[in-house]
Amino acid sequence: MNFSSKLLEDAVNEFSKLPGVGQKTALRLVLHLLNKEEQEVSNFGNSIIKLRQEIRHCAVCHNISDHLHCEICTANKRDKEVICVVEDTRDVMAVENTSQYFGVYHVLGGLISPMDGIGPADLFIDSLVQRVATSPVKEIILALSATMEGDTTLFYLYKRLKDFQIPITAIARGIAFGGELEYADEITLGRSIITRVPYENSLIK
Repeated sequence: MNFSSKLLEDAVNEFSKLPGVGQKTALRLVLHLLNKEEQEVSNFGNSIIKLRQEIRHCAVCHNISDHLHCEICTANKRDKEVICVVEDTRDVMAVENTSQYFGVYHVLGGLISPMDGIGPADLFIDSLVQRVATSPVKEIILALSATMEGDTTLFYLYKRLKDFQIPITAIARGIAFGGELEYADEITLGRSIITRVPYENSLIK
């Protein structure tokens, strides 16, 4: 792609680094910004810079937060004794959009994937075990994507948590194998949470 401006080229190259954004889409976005008022573009840029500089992760559940503890962990109406374990913040948002879950969360920060060099030590698994060991918990819901990595992580978590004698459930497989949780529609995901089953039922005896 030939550019008439080095500034334009640099901006397009940066936008094209975003997931799912090719150079043509990046160029369209950059030209769109160029047609906006300077203040609008400044607000856009400053919001990204402020996000990167000031964003935090909840000290309890590791969800993205503006403060030391996120709004979900500090909400009085949430059931603190039910923990839904998810891969990342996108999955928290997906579950919240169903309006069918009223407990709290634990964000792993990824899934176990030996092919990608991601092991249990790279995720927030130890903090989950510590949380269960030191807080009253009556149920752990494993809400991970129906992928090979998701199943591997489910099994590992079950082995780490089963000795606590706490019910460990998994969302029902209304989501097709290979499906990412964040892309499931709200009705299907909500039904999967409501009809969750004991995880041990899925294990081969």
